Amino acid sequence: MLQTAEYAEAVLRQVIEFYGVPDDVAGGVATRMQRQQVLYRGDRRFVFVLAEQALRTTVGDDDVMAGQLDRLLAVMSTARVVVGIVPASAPYRVPTNQFILFDDRTVNVETVSAELTITQPREIALYAAAFEQIWAQATTGDAARTLIRAALQERNPT
Repeated sequence: MLQTAEYAEAVLRQVIEFYGVPDDVAGGVATRMQRQQVLYRGDRRFVFVLAEQALRTTVGDDDVMAGQLDRLLAVMSTARVVVGIVPASAPYRVPTNQFILFDDRTVNVETVSAELTITQPREIALYAAAFEQIWAQATTGDAARTLIRAALQERNPT
């Protein structure tokens, strides 16, 4: 939801190479960019939590990463988007993988081999509890911007 087109392309190229699937990068990037429109419509609120490592792991190259980090700073200025970053020094609290929590109705979990859709209330409650633990460790606002700017400075030291 927060990726630039260049970042999405770099991710999808790695996915295609890893899985050996047909190359449909252009369609995948277009779909991801179109999906982001939900961030600017309606009155929904979005909360994203990233590990600081996500700011520092190179996807594509330094230019792609600089663009992605700029994108994070820009989207953080919108009223309906909150970005939290869990500092690299935060203690390990909860076992998790990438997931998207849609209120109390659905959780999408991305694994290496599949995307899972969780709808059982007791399982959704576990993901909500995991999110709360992770969110409690995240920095937001100026502190999050400082982490992003530090990662950006490493990419563009001038």
